[in-house]
Amino acid sequence: MSAQTPRGAKLYAEHCATCHGAQLEGQPDWQVADESGVLPAPPHDASGHTWHHDDAMLTDYIRRGGQAVLDDIGVPMTSGMPAFGEILTDGDIAAILGFIKSTWPDRIRAIQAERNGS
Repeated sequence: MSAQTPRGAKLYAEHCATCHGAQLEGQPDWQVADESGVLPAPPHDASGHTWHHDDAMLTDYIRRGGQAVLDDIGVPMTSGMPAFGEILTDGDIAAILGFIKSTWPDRIRAIQAERNGS
């Protein structure tokens, strides 16, 4: 556990838990779009797909919001993820990601680290 993990946990509780769940569980039926085509907030635990992405993409998603990132990479989906770039610093985002990763099993942390080139 990093020295940043408690800070990340606090920031997660303040800025992320409302949508992604206090236990990182996400919203119910997170893989089924609502009537407007928006997918509910996914879990950040091992059952979700956060670990499928590298840190640069996750940071960008948090900083600029989901729709901006999806549009840039050509994914034809609608994201409800707001931008936090005016609220969270890069250090804050790194601390949140560190907290989330600290909850993953070793195998998943290793897979995600490979995506970062680690």
